[in-house]
Amino acid sequence: MARRKTAPAALLPSALPPGALPSREAIRAFVAASTGRVGKREIARAFGLGPAQRAALRDILKAMAAEGVVAPAGHRRVMAPERVHPERLAERCVVRISGTDPDGDALARPLDWAGRGPPPLVLMAPEPRGQPALAPGERVLARLRPLGPGRYEGRTVKRLDTAPGRIIGVFRPARPPGGAGRIEPVDRRSKAAWLVPPGAALDAVDGEIVRAEPLAQEGYGLKPARIVERLGRLGEARSVSLLCIALHDIPQDFSAAALAAAEAAQATPLGAREDLRALPLITIDGADARDFDDAVHAEPDGAGWRLHVAIADVAHYVPPGSPLDTAARQRGNSVYFPDRVVPMLPEALSNGWCSLRPGEDRGCLFVELRIDAEGRKIAHRFGRGLMRSAARLTYEAVQQAHEAASEAGLPPGTLAALYGAFRALLAARTARGTLDLDLPERQVVLDAEGRVTGVAPRPRLDSHRLIEEFMVLANVAAAEELQRRHAPCVFRVHAAPSPEKLIALRQFLASFGLTLPPGDQLRPGDLDRVLKRVAGRPEAPLVNETMLRAQSQAAYSSENIGHFGLALGAYAHFTSPIRRYADLLVHRALIGALRLGTDGGMADDLDDLAAHITATERRAAAAERDAIDRYLAAFMADQTGAQFAARISGVTRFGIFVTLAQTGASGLVPLSALPDDFWVHDERAQTLSGRRSRQVFTLAQPVEVRLVEATPLTGGLLFAILPPPASPGSKGRRP
Repeated sequence: MARRKTAPAALLPSALPPGALPSREAIRAFVAASTGRVGKREIARAFGLGPAQRAALRDILKAMAAEGVVAPAGHRRVMAPERVHPERLAERCVVRISGTDPDGDALARPLDWAGRGPPPLVLMAPEPRGQPALAPGERVLARLRPLGPGRYEGRTVKRLDTAPGRIIGVFRPARPPGGAGRIEPVDRRSKAAWLVPPGAALDAVDGEIVRAEPLAQEGYGLKPARIVERLGRLGEARSVSLLCIALHDIPQDFSAAALAAAEAAQATPLGAREDLRALPLITIDGADARDFDDAVHAEPDGAGWRLHVAIADVAHYVPPGSPLDTAARQRGNSVYFPDRVVPMLPEALSNGWCSLRPGEDRGCLFVELRIDAEGRKIAHRFGRGLMRSAARLTYEAVQQAHEAASEAGLPPGTLAALYGAFRALLAARTARGTLDLDLPERQVVLDAEGRVTGVAPRPRLDSHRLIEEFMVLANVAAAEELQRRHAPCVFRVHAAPSPEKLIALRQFLASFGLTLPPGDQLRPGDLDRVLKRVAGRPEAPLVNETMLRAQSQAAYSSENIGHFGLALGAYAHFTSPIRRYADLLVHRALIGALRLGTDGGMADDLDDLAAHITATERRAAAAERDAIDRYLAAFMADQTGAQFAARISGVTRFGIFVTLAQTGASGLVPLSALPDDFWVHDERAQTLSGRRSRQVFTLAQPVEVRLVEATPLTGGLLFAILPPPASPGSKGRRP
């Protein structure tokens, strides 16, 4: 009998209350997460529906199929529509402008793309004379005409944004003075400059980073733009983060009302809260941290452990609908750069009343957790309390004290109990089989003037993992508590890899002699076993990176489909409300469900909120990544011509991507920099082969490269591959 291909057990939603039907969004998410076709029976089983509800479910599926939300896939079965015709775009499609070609014409990508491979490229036709040019970031309803595989021509039907797209670049004045200046774009996807007519430069000076908006174009040539904001000079200290903040449109300034509310905040009274001030809770953070939003404590409890995780009570200071709430909701999260933080909340709260400073009374939400000797959670209890941190410690100090069997000035046994509970939680994590990617984080080191002095991997100590395990357990308890009380919740969800990504991952792993179970039997532990097999081998970094790319992106959702990577059925973010709006929402939901105050409850527009904070999280990640790339390019700009050890990290038809062993910097070796040959790209095998020389470049291959160009403006690095050293007797042979 053929095995039905449905969602993995870790992704199955919890049963609904008796008589309740799942929402259309929940059904759509389940169908999208399933590895093949599904029918009414599988959906009913997943949501715990009885025979009386199946007729209504059938009608819902018919309506969703008629609207194209799901696609018919055989007799009474459906699947995600993008798996039926993954490469086909509709005749009319919403696209987002992503850059410009060398002629200045706009390039776009479909706004929602779930097909195989990269999204198709849309070459937008010029706008009618007298209309402003399309600029990066704009959304447009376009009429599409296929040009070939993965390429379309697009013509604007309707511009969907009221504000024009943003242009971020570096201003260059006219030479000689009196003419039009130019804006050099800072986005690598934009290949053309913009023209700044006389009188539209806002007194910008040479080398200044500016924000501009497009103007109506009357003739041909470069598109005109008007400068609307000056952001600082390129090359000045901290200009990189300013540029990335502007490029990704991250809000920086708080309203006067939000700042006034933060300044007016006062200490949290004890009132009806539980008094935890005698409990020696401690905070463990990075050396440069200024906001301490979580504190931990552990003690033996029979054969197991009793833990406390206390979190800053941000909900007490940020009421729903207040100016502070509006600002936090707009930002969605804090954004971290090497030289600054763009906080979600004003500093008076984030570094003040909401920060669990040592020796100071602070309001908190806490969870008391009991685990057995194997790290399995036995019970939990939430409450609202008043705490006083016993110490502010760094990861390094805690690790050093633990290894030296020192107490770091804490009551005897404090650290030993924390590490004992950690070992139990780690055993439970191993038993359930999670995916533990080994991806070293790059740390950019700046001097007092904001110049890059070095780039090094950020160490990952057991003290880091200790806090991670405590936070994961608290997050699980929050999700389970809200589910148990049938209260609305913003879940942190992570779907299993899509079938298309699994096919590509299997092909990649096969080149190293590695295999995976069939798609409908795959568990996170299977992926982790592959990582353990390659640990210590030269290809380990690339396998980890490729495994990461094969994963679905984690997201926030009001519908629970579980967390694949952590192998958890229910998960919600609870532990960082100073820097994540999702956690603040979960705090409010717990306060309302447990009747811990009058400032709880959940917003009505939960689906929209979940989508919004998912988008702000990805915006922040892209900005942080762009900043690191630009800092690396600035660090390497004076090393042009230097040689580096590297590995091939990507193979495309237009060149090879390499990653340097020492710094983790990545760059492109364009096809033009390879030896003169006819190069053939094999997408399946991930190779680039020379037809005449028979030279083959493949993933994970070690190579020596020479830096050809470093562009701090865009963060781009260009390399050339050096021929291997000639071996004895190889005279006259091709490399």
